[in-house]
Amino acid sequence: MRIVSWNTIDNLEKRDILRRPAINSDREVRAAAARIIDDVKQRGDDAIRGFAREFDKVELGDFLVTEQEHKDAEDSLDSVQLGAIDIAIENVRRFHLPQIPQDITVETQPGVHCQLISHPISAVGLYVPAGTAPLPSTAIMLAVPAAIAGCSTRILCTPCRANGLADPAVVVAAKRAGVTQIFKVGGAQAIAAMAFGTQSIPKTDKIFGPGNAWVTAAKTQVAGRLHGTAIDMPAGPSELLVIADDSANASFVAADLLSQAEHGRDSQVLLICTSAKFAATAVATIEQQISSLPRQEIARAALEHSKIIVVDDLSTGIQISNEYAPEHLIVHCATPRAFLGDIRNAGSIFLGPWSPESVGDYCSGTNHVLPTYGFAKSYSGLGVAQFMRQMTVQQLTKEGLERLAPTAIELAQMEGLAAHANAVRRRFQEDIPGI
Repeated sequence: MRIVSWNTIDNLEKRDILRRPAINSDREVRAAAARIIDDVKQRGDDAIRGFAREFDKVELGDFLVTEQEHKDAEDSLDSVQLGAIDIAIENVRRFHLPQIPQDITVETQPGVHCQLISHPISAVGLYVPAGTAPLPSTAIMLAVPAAIAGCSTRILCTPCRANGLADPAVVVAAKRAGVTQIFKVGGAQAIAAMAFGTQSIPKTDKIFGPGNAWVTAAKTQVAGRLHGTAIDMPAGPSELLVIADDSANASFVAADLLSQAEHGRDSQVLLICTSAKFAATAVATIEQQISSLPRQEIARAALEHSKIIVVDDLSTGIQISNEYAPEHLIVHCATPRAFLGDIRNAGSIFLGPWSPESVGDYCSGTNHVLPTYGFAKSYSGLGVAQFMRQMTVQQLTKEGLERLAPTAIELAQMEGLAAHANAVRRRFQEDIPGI
């Protein structure tokens, strides 16, 4: 990892330091995603089977995970694995249950009653990537809030393995968390199928879940197409920023950085620390730990575009973090909670030495589907509210409208919209003072 002293570089270099690694051949990725979407729209299941042969090297008949496949998946996991899945589901459920939006009713003035009411989105599509590692935790993070919200149709797409089956842990986690149907389809073709529907896969109203550059490009495109579908957020390659002072445990910090670097070659990790000595120690510790990792080749590739930034104080580190807006932020310092009020832009925050990012990924209860690539400045992490939609209601009495009519008519006249004003006037058979 490159070590940079923040106060010795100019603003242009600072922007360059905080730049994310470019998504692979962005223009080519967008074009490829568009081609896949168009093909799935036109040919449906046949297109998906073709892409399974092309990308997954497998012949698929039916896409739906059968009850027998689900049973076989359950049987393939031992009691410890099943217990871990159940604990994670329960903790995520506990944290998300209180998030159900509460309806409100307000009488804004006498006789004018306004309401805000929430309903679940009817059909949601959940995407769980497989890539270089299956992610049963993502199935939990998506399915639990969807079930709590009460979405009646909760389908999940995930890539199949070389044997034509979905990963058993993903299948079990998804079913136990409340998914109604699981389809062995991955990549941009899965996004297209959930956006527009095929002979086998139902069209959904909103798509959730992270993925690689092709999945992210497909999600963005289907959200902008006619008769497409909404999406949760731009969620691309994983990223982590750690802020540490000299009181931090370098072994913990190195382990946290590597935990995200092993996600994928396009992942990015940053360390902001308050001394060059700690930076050097972190580099040495990372090298010690990485040599024993099964995915060290992937982690090393991610570290090539990752950096260590040395700052004069933690406040500067917080400012840099707010500008970068990381998906995950770990604060390793003597008094981490003292800085919480200054943190504005982050997907999920981990305070202190005993809060590794891994527990957020799996089982603390918070959701790990988070905005990346700086979108934490404008997007929130996934929660129950995103699986619901809100509507406003108003009901006025005659007396309430009579009081409000002059205001409505005056505003309509200022905008030159006579019919708006007339819709108020017509409701009264006799003149109202001021109208």
